[in-house]
Amino acid sequence: MSESLGAFGNDPWWIIGIKTLLVFLVLVLLTLFNIWWERRVVARMQHRIGPNVHGPFGLLQSLADGVKLAFKEDLIPKAADKVVFVLAPVICVVPAFVTFSVIPFGPEVSLFGEKTPLQLTDMPVAVLFVMAIASIGIYGIVLGGWSSGSTYSLLGGLRSSAQMISYEVAMGLALVAVFMYAGSMSTSEIVAAQDDLWFGLILLPSFVIYAIAMVGETNRAPFDLPEAEGELVGGFHTEYSSLKFALFFLAEYINMATVSALATTLFLGGWHAPFWIDEFWAGANQGYWPVLWFFGKVLFFIFVFIWLRGSLPRLRYDQFMAFGWKRLIPISLVWIIAVATMRVARNEGAFDDGFSSNPQFWMIAIGVVLVVLLVTFLIPERTAEAVTPVVHAPRPGGFPVPPMPTGGAVRGAAAPLVFRSDTAVQTDAGVSNG
Repeated sequence: MSESLGAFGNDPWWIIGIKTLLVFLVLVLLTLFNIWWERRVVARMQHRIGPNVHGPFGLLQSLADGVKLAFKEDLIPKAADKVVFVLAPVICVVPAFVTFSVIPFGPEVSLFGEKTPLQLTDMPVAVLFVMAIASIGIYGIVLGGWSSGSTYSLLGGLRSSAQMISYEVAMGLALVAVFMYAGSMSTSEIVAAQDDLWFGLILLPSFVIYAIAMVGETNRAPFDLPEAEGELVGGFHTEYSSLKFALFFLAEYINMATVSALATTLFLGGWHAPFWIDEFWAGANQGYWPVLWFFGKVLFFIFVFIWLRGSLPRLRYDQFMAFGWKRLIPISLVWIIAVATMRVARNEGAFDDGFSSNPQFWMIAIGVVLVVLLVTFLIPERTAEAVTPVVHAPRPGGFPVPPMPTGGAVRGAAAPLVFRSDTAVQTDAGVSNG
């Protein structure tokens, strides 16, 4: 296992080419699988069958849909800025591929006789590199919405930019605690630092905040406001068709895989065997087995994405933005201060003896308290206000209908008989213009 950056930059050019090709193929095949999996899981949740005709278990349905999309007519609106309109999907999809270049899939292995780590490259600021490259993709969405010449597309692009700013701040703050605890921003060294205990347990608030922020960052339900078809038709890609729309579609699913892989790397031990299987199986973290553990964890996060989409309704935009700025960011700052305090106290010898000899216990305890506080903010406030019906003079000519429920009505209480005519709602005590 490589615990330093010295193992990188020494590969021959053909090994680099093979690893680059493998990353590209893995992301494309993972996208096809995720589309099929999402349709199957949501169908199961809705008591439907889902894709089951093309290929075994319907696995070729995504490929058929992609080919069909590629052969559709490619339209460019008359009012569009053609150059920007064509470049926007490319700007969106290229960073999605580039971010995977620093994700570790496993330890050092022998690839065609060459000893090389299962990672394309690494750098001292690899996580910051991922954040920087991922933020470039938002330009593709904003430019795509602006260049379409459509009001709906423009509003979707603007929503996406505001959403990215608010939730990328919370995501970045969630990673600060990981940097302080691991002592590095290199992805391979962060994975090595979790050999004994995963950061998802020690830094639980950071894990929860990152998990929420990564859903908002990828424009997925219930945070898919830039694509809200109820008010924006289709959002920033309303005017796109054929391959250009397919590139936006591809970028979204690759971004899902990217944030899931980053969460696996930073909080769930990366490619290390889950449930500490390596304690009774010496080869669990050797060879190509870690690739299986890594993708198992990534698919777990993608399943959570699908689960949320099939379970939760879309938030209102003001609720979504307020939650990011007024809840996630303040709690992230409080947690960073708590982590920094614990690290300084440990370095000063405050945990040398007594009950407080284990700083990880206190980290987990403080983390649970902050997570409970964060969850309480997700519970909506409900206020029951009594509604007093307006009573007017009776009007003849109405016909009886069941009474309308009111906010202050008590279940099972007697309600007055209601009459309705063409122009008014009448009760036995009077009439209310309706």
